[in-house]
Amino acid sequence: MLTDIKAVIFDLDGSLVDSMWMWREIDIEYLGRFGIPLPEDLQSKIEGMSFHETALYFKEHFEIPDSIEKMKDDWNKMAWDKYMNEVPLKPGIPQFLAECKKRGIKLGIATSNSRELVENIAAVHNLHEYFSCIMTGCDVLHGKPAPDIYLKVSECLETAPENCLVFEDIVPGIMAGKRAGMRVCAVEDPYSAHAREAKKELADYYIDDYYDLFA
Repeated sequence: MLTDIKAVIFDLDGSLVDSMWMWREIDIEYLGRFGIPLPEDLQSKIEGMSFHETALYFKEHFEIPDSIEKMKDDWNKMAWDKYMNEVPLKPGIPQFLAECKKRGIKLGIATSNSRELVENIAAVHNLHEYFSCIMTGCDVLHGKPAPDIYLKVSECLETAPENCLVFEDIVPGIMAGKRAGMRVCAVEDPYSAHAREAKKELADYYIDDYYDLFA
């Protein structure tokens, strides 16, 4: 899988850290503040959207009275405690990051999350010693499945797209990596179990966890 690969780029939630479960809890709690029940199809509607795009969707679709900035600030506050205390790295990630570092492979993060949260979780898990580039959906014009964020990270890492390997857990993210001209490995995650076959079909590789890379 790492043949001719000079840079590895990770999505954050569900790919690098085991956090997809918490966003459903946050959506339930947040919408509950306004007396709005969680729509069953909400996650599929906002999948791949940047933090800002998600706030715009909530504002328009649920007629949230707060400003976009207050909404994002509230979400950051709700998520931070969970990220700090309840969200682990995906199994096998520490070993894989160490292997990439040993091989001289550059590492980047391409996430739809907010910069505040990704910087915080990077600090909690000491990820800055491995990653030389972190980009968020707010750094590009179009969120996933557009290729913008992956192309931006490859540019930051000074690596051609064809020499980049992406790790993604959701269909829009896999599509973004492929549209960027990169190889993509789909990562198993309970949140996207319903799309497992589609993920396998779209991606170049599929792993249950990062220990598979050492099997």
